[in-house]
Amino acid sequence: MKIIDKIALVLIIIGAVNWGLIGLFKFDLVATLFGQMSVLSRIVYTLVGISGLWGIKLLFEED
Repeated sequence: MKIIDKIALVLIIIGAVNWGLIGLFKFDLVATLFGQMSVLSRIVYTLVGISGLWGIKLLFEED
């Protein structure tokens, strides 16, 4: 697994945990850590979204 794939996987996991917290407890961890729609939180959300798209590629790779 390439380093970019590992980074994408970590970001996907962070996004999944954040959505789980939102769904279960209405608690947005990213917004709590970086501010409600601050520049940093928007960067994190964008990176998680890009990682999700990258994850689609991982589904179809054969090793």
